[in-house]
Amino acid sequence: MLAFIYFDLKLLIFIAPALLLGLWAQMRVKSTYARAARMPARLSGAAAARHILDSAGVSGVDIEQVPGHLSDHYDPRHRVLRLSPEVYQGRSLASVGIAAHEAGHAIQHARQYLPLIVRNAAVPAASFGSNAGLILLILGAAMNFSALLWAGIALFGAVVFFQVVNLPVEFNASTRAKAELVNLGIVDAQEMTYVNKVLNAAALTYVAATLQAILTLIYYIIRFTGERR
Repeated sequence: MLAFIYFDLKLLIFIAPALLLGLWAQMRVKSTYARAARMPARLSGAAAARHILDSAGVSGVDIEQVPGHLSDHYDPRHRVLRLSPEVYQGRSLASVGIAAHEAGHAIQHARQYLPLIVRNAAVPAASFGSNAGLILLILGAAMNFSALLWAGIALFGAVVFFQVVNLPVEFNASTRAKAELVNLGIVDAQEMTYVNKVLNAAALTYVAATLQAILTLIYYIIRFTGERR
């Protein structure tokens, strides 16, 4: 038990920069969203997303309201853009910015954007690897079995791969969103300041998650390969 606690503490210290960046990014998201949510927009989030999709010639994508706070996402399997109540109904710069970002993912899907295809294909492996990798690492260390250790490292590597591929997907969706909001006259140049701050803060959360995954993988490699020596 003491060894396991020691293991956890060393890991937390090693990934501390990513954790701190993630906390700061979350605070930035909350603060920038709160300010942008007070700024009125010409359309609701749902209307803005529909306008963007129609203008891009993307058909067959439904827009639904789902419960939760900032639970917004695009479901490529069912081709549904799901927006939280405040984004779906809200007529604020925060709402249209977030809705436009999710519409950007739907456009990526329609255009067969390669990083999105790779990311979606990596989802099952990443979901499995995040838990199974740690289990194999613990078992491999307990049993002094190198094969299990490397299997665990390889499985967690799938998580890192997913996070790395996810970065260009998220950045590109925001780039598409910003361009369409201005081109379609949904947001003017001055209003884009608020939208930029919201989407840039959200992008930092993805950077923090990627950095955390990379540092965790490096820690596992250093820790367990060092013990094998």
